[in-house]
Amino acid sequence: MSEQSPAVTPDPSSAPGTTPGTTAPGATMRAVGLRRCLPVTDPESLVDVELPRPEVGPRDLLVEVRAVSVNPVDTKVRSGAIPDDRADERPDGVRVLGYDAAGVVVEVGSEVELFAVGDEVYYAGHLMRQGSDAELQAVDERLVGRKPSTLGFAEAAALPLTAITAWEGLFDKLRLHEASQGTLLLPAAAGGVGSMVLQLVRELLPGVRVVATASRAESRAWVEQLGAAAVVDHRADDLLDQVRLAAPDGVAWVFTSRVEQPGQLELYTEVLDPFGEIVAIDDPEVLDIAALKPKSLSVHWELMFTRALTGGEQQRSQHDLLDRVADLVDAGRVRSTATTVLSPLDAATLRRAHGLVEDGHVVGKVVVAAAGEVPA
Repeated sequence: MSEQSPAVTPDPSSAPGTTPGTTAPGATMRAVGLRRCLPVTDPESLVDVELPRPEVGPRDLLVEVRAVSVNPVDTKVRSGAIPDDRADERPDGVRVLGYDAAGVVVEVGSEVELFAVGDEVYYAGHLMRQGSDAELQAVDERLVGRKPSTLGFAEAAALPLTAITAWEGLFDKLRLHEASQGTLLLPAAAGGVGSMVLQLVRELLPGVRVVATASRAESRAWVEQLGAAAVVDHRADDLLDQVRLAAPDGVAWVFTSRVEQPGQLELYTEVLDPFGEIVAIDDPEVLDIAALKPKSLSVHWELMFTRALTGGEQQRSQHDLLDRVADLVDAGRVRSTATTVLSPLDAATLRRAHGLVEDGHVVGKVVVAAAGEVPA
């Protein structure tokens, strides 16, 4: 996909509420995929391929992808840290990654109600379906939101996965609301999810104070700009003392992507108030939580793919959530977290983007855009 994807002419039968068009025999699209799990330094880790044009289900949209962003889940699947249980079902044995996208609807399924051909959309999609690193992607409309009208495709593509994760963690797991009062500790706050947590707390939870962790000057400046009340250095030997100084009245909640790292759970156990709560989004193989019992602490897991993996009408919550975030963006209350935009949308560029994310020093999000979609 070294050039901007050409406009796709929709089949006349693909208007909303009608049967989707039939894919012509031999119809293909350009995509970037993997055939086996390899280090990102290997040229074969992500390759340019031609694949069959996706089939559109009754509730699916077919989206012409204009931009994607790379998340840790992409690098985990590519490296084999997250196994592919459906490898045998992939066309030509190729898995297409990509769990953040913005684009234009070019075809709709027979039961689609929320969108029409020509709509500009953004979404994270489904972990077990083919992803967005392709010219075209089929995605259930209930997982899709309207693209913020004030953002270009590259800026919008940075938001869906992290916005859903932050929203579900804050409001579905911790059940925070406008009247909530207390301090939230946010380790590694300069990443994609942390950047959205900060903004949602700032705009929707006026009684919640965020103590962010960041170690570099660039990261500290970023999280302060997004609303952190205090910033502590997670690499410092006196981190516990720093947190206590920054939160003299205690910590009610922790929102973390680092629970599996040595010493982190012990830190949270020490600083949390009795009956405090932890939302964790990373993937430890084993987590011993026995030490949490004396203070009656709770751990919540947040996986933003849960609704998609479960299926059914409850998926609609992600559509509603993404539309609400789009409203916040268009009102000037939430900004895109895209800080690095690469182009074109091809294997070489995606390998570079994966490398940046794996390095672990990215502030905000890394986006890969089709030619012509890079912000000026």
